[in-house]
Amino acid sequence: MNQPLQLIESRGSFKKVEGTIIACATSWDEQYSAFATADGDLWIIPLIHNNDPDYWYKVQPHDGGILSLSQDLTFSGFVTSGDDNKLIRIIPGKEPQQLLKSRRWIDKIVSWTDKERKQNKIAFITGKEIHLYKDNFTEPYRIFEHSSGVSDLVFSLDGAKIASSYYNGATLWSADYKNPVKIKDFTWKGSHTGITLHPKEEALVTSMQDHDLHGWRISDGHNMRMSGYPTKVKSLNFSSDGKWLATSGAEPVVLWQFFGGGPMGKPPVELPGIPGSCCMVVACHPTYDMVAAGFLDGSILLIGISDEKVIPVNLGSKKSIGEITALQFNKEGSLLNIGTDDGYIILIDLSEKNSCIK
Repeated sequence: MNQPLQLIESRGSFKKVEGTIIACATSWDEQYSAFATADGDLWIIPLIHNNDPDYWYKVQPHDGGILSLSQDLTFSGFVTSGDDNKLIRIIPGKEPQQLLKSRRWIDKIVSWTDKERKQNKIAFITGKEIHLYKDNFTEPYRIFEHSSGVSDLVFSLDGAKIASSYYNGATLWSADYKNPVKIKDFTWKGSHTGITLHPKEEALVTSMQDHDLHGWRISDGHNMRMSGYPTKVKSLNFSSDGKWLATSGAEPVVLWQFFGGGPMGKPPVELPGIPGSCCMVVACHPTYDMVAAGFLDGSILLIGISDEKVIPVNLGSKKSIGEITALQFNKEGSLLNIGTDDGYIILIDLSEKNSCIK
């Protein structure tokens, strides 16, 4: 790293490891962060040691690479899936525990819990199915079957529903223990590669293989097409109030308006980006009116949605830390986890004692 590291120098910790970072997560109790590599390493960061890299360590939970990572709802740990078709629980300080073995790859894991942690749910994709479990990992209490391979899934904010994307459409499912059924199908021809759900459940939006977004108003199924991207949109995330949808896929960070009749008939807002470098991943702050954006050249920006104020986390070239492949705020927004394809793990402290975003 020959270039200045901006906020990484003053408020961050970083370490270069072997392998491409594919995902990151923070444990439910916010005592640990974890970073997964495609090669199969899971790096555990004890946050109680002020993010000191000397305390970081790795485990290898799978026979092969890691495909997905999620926080574990029962412990201060994580759940991973891998090339070996296994779902593994990793609790810091203990041996990895196999929860189950699937007949096919488990492509993505998502989890949800309520504030009192009285209900815990975890769901994952395997082929054309979504398996929905309670946290005891006995028999799944529901399997949702699709007409084609499922590409993505997400829980609603209250955990009562699951939205899934696949070829030619999306579906909204009830994830209620007593009545886990299909609520509604949303159809549109083409390959839908990712999905997000409006926090107030007003809309579903998917990313498309052909560089577009497609959305549906949930109340009546009205179609919404959002196009004009130069590259495929790999990351999309609603702001916490649901007013804006932030997306990757262009040099600027593209925002679509979800109020005042938008997004249809409303041009997108383009937040500042990095000239000559595509935005690859976005993450909206859980509290503040702000989005974190990671770019192809290794740049990372914190950008105010309303005032477009830019705080550089890192300004660099592809030779510095590599393409940004993972971004995640913890639930309080006091920590930003960052991963790159060159194996850099970066943590930025945004807590009140060290805050730069108020």
